[in-house]
Amino acid sequence: MSTYEKKEIYNQAITEEISDSYHKILHEIGEDPNREGLLKTPERASKAMQFLTHGYELDPASILKSAMFEEDYSQMVIVKDIEVYSLCEHHLLPFFGKAHIAYIPKGYIVGLSKVPRVVDAFARRLQVQERLTNEIRDCIQNTLNPAGVAVVMEAKHMCMQMRGVQKQNSTTTTSAFTGEFLKETTRKEFISLISADLT
Repeated sequence: MSTYEKKEIYNQAITEEISDSYHKILHEIGEDPNREGLLKTPERASKAMQFLTHGYELDPASILKSAMFEEDYSQMVIVKDIEVYSLCEHHLLPFFGKAHIAYIPKGYIVGLSKVPRVVDAFARRLQVQERLTNEIRDCIQNTLNPAGVAVVMEAKHMCMQMRGVQKQNSTTTTSAFTGEFLKETTRKEFISLISADLT
């Protein structure tokens, strides 16, 4: 007997409305939305889109505030290789990769799991990589008020790989810094640490 229990919950009215739109899209591209393989596709696609954009319902600052602790620690804290999955707002195609985030505490630290949660809260929206990078930086800076924040993101964009220029091996890197990370020596230390294999 299966113990799998699906726990995703969707608003029925919204699910039906989006499903109707996908049904029309399938018809417009020349498919038969009533054939067996596509009968449930509009509903599945509707739920998938709601899941991929559920970040609009999240408050990233509240995520950080839920696990802020006073601590006398003032050295760099790095969470690297955070998986990122988002949707490009220009084509509604995925982009995905990794984010590397650091901050220098100034009175407060945050539970480490909250940093990836903040990344997800912003990534699960229609995005461009440049804005996503800045939003993560600004949220951490404005909420924790550290001595500095660094964010570097590397991602592959399906809108470049599947259509347009169709360059399969291209990677886009963005970065955003505040405070101490605007200094070349601190920034170099951060780049060195996220590039090193310390395991």
